[in-house]
Amino acid sequence: MRKIKAAMAKMPMMLTCGEVEAVLLDYIEGRLSGYARFKFELHLKVCRECRDYLAAYRQAAALGAEVLGAPDDPAPGDIPEELVTAILAARDAENR
Repeated sequence: MRKIKAAMAKMPMMLTCGEVEAVLLDYIEGRLSGYARFKFELHLKVCRECRDYLAAYRQAAALGAEVLGAPDDPAPGDIPEELVTAILAARDAENR
């Protein structure tokens, strides 16, 4: 199987595993063009590792949504202002 994967990786239309990882979210959210989606899915047909990675990514996203709720859910109104300030300060310090 490694020889087949190595040969296919040399094909002009074949994505590498790194390229698949780079566009994974776009694929899941339906933002890839038809041709890009075709190349992505072609890679998945020959690469078990990327199929497994995609499945794990979807499972983690589903678990996160279950635990955290939908991304558009408003934050609860009873969050202490001191906590919000501390989180924002820590984030700003981390980005410096």
